[in-house]
Amino acid sequence: MPKKVVVIGGGIAGIQASLDLADMGFEVHLVERTPSIGGRMAQLDKTFPTNDCSMCILSPKMIMCAGHENVKLHTYSEVEEVRGQFPNLKVRIREKARYVNIAKCTGCGDCIAKCPVKVPDEFEQKLSNRKAIYLPFPQAVPRKVTIDGEVCRMIKTGKCGVCKKVCQAGAIEYDQKDEVVEIDASAIVVATGFDIMDASLLPQYGFGSCKDVVVSLQFERLLSASGPTGGHLTRPSDGRTPKKLAFVQCVGSRDERMHKYCSSVCCMYATKESILAREHVADIDTTIFYMDMRAVGKGFQEFVQRAEKLYGVRYVRSRPASVQPGKDGKGVLVTYETKGLAGEQVTEQFDLLVLCPALLPSRGSKALADRLGLKLDEDGFLVAKDIRHPVDSTRKGVLVCGFACAPMDIPDSVAQASGVAARVAEILQGGG
Repeated sequence: MPKKVVVIGGGIAGIQASLDLADMGFEVHLVERTPSIGGRMAQLDKTFPTNDCSMCILSPKMIMCAGHENVKLHTYSEVEEVRGQFPNLKVRIREKARYVNIAKCTGCGDCIAKCPVKVPDEFEQKLSNRKAIYLPFPQAVPRKVTIDGEVCRMIKTGKCGVCKKVCQAGAIEYDQKDEVVEIDASAIVVATGFDIMDASLLPQYGFGSCKDVVVSLQFERLLSASGPTGGHLTRPSDGRTPKKLAFVQCVGSRDERMHKYCSSVCCMYATKESILAREHVADIDTTIFYMDMRAVGKGFQEFVQRAEKLYGVRYVRSRPASVQPGKDGKGVLVTYETKGLAGEQVTEQFDLLVLCPALLPSRGSKALADRLGLKLDEDGFLVAKDIRHPVDSTRKGVLVCGFACAPMDIPDSVAQASGVAARVAEILQGGG
């Protein structure tokens, strides 16, 4: 019998760790709390510094993971409890009711088309709506619909049932209950990724009060051909194409009052999104307000230079003091100091403002760490055992990778995930 490994988190790091472990012959149980694997990378349009299509990289790995004979997916599921000691761990997983029989569902979408209930779409960062029965995104794996029991009329009131009437496969099961499975695992990998800080906690930047202030992941969806605007760059207030665009870096990060650490990727994704904006709108003018430019990866500094020289991106070393709505509530007025951080104060109008908020350990990380008996640092990231064992957690047999343990970009997350897989093999063969 192959040894079993539970991987918690179905983003790019969890997928890569699962594939490597499965290729080594381990039986992998990949647990993801949302209905599809893919994580944050699935929401991106392109990746820096090459501007390659994000889904073109991610989607094949998702399909390989789902189709691998040694990988068992537990989507729409959460780890409830871990008992025992390495290498005899008992992991209890709660598979939440989808109210859909995934063995019967074909993902045809007939039920989605007929559902009368609309709610804000989390995948689209609430820039558009989804139905009560939904597919998270077009390339979802598994390609099975899920009913949101909190908003479904049939489940809440017993009045509707439209999706069941139109489902020719007979997959709708309104009486479905949560299921609990227990895995006898030899090791656990934690790859729970990140969430974005609520930018409205810093009201001086206008998020929530100015219609044309968005956060970076929302802007990413506006740029995406599969996003709410079909890849047409428009501003929320009136649907017009913006001609003056600005980014504000370090919103809540590198800040004594909020989060002291650097989120690692903001300088580069703002540069990437600036380049993509020019490709969408040929005459757009873009300004990036920054504290320090942290372009430390291979080819990153050249990427910034290309943005300046070929795409006309203006970098201003200043942190805006305030953001106000423009005339008639359209556009924004940004007040900042020129000549570095102590110059003349000016106010400039932009059509659209993009905030780059702090990236945080994913919601539920602390509760999961408590269940697993793991230590967190003051910023909420999982603590490594010591400097010689950078992917070992403080509990033997539980390993960590990706943004769960420190801010990092996609290539670093993938490399660390492969390192975790190798480390799992080492410790299960008696390595220290």
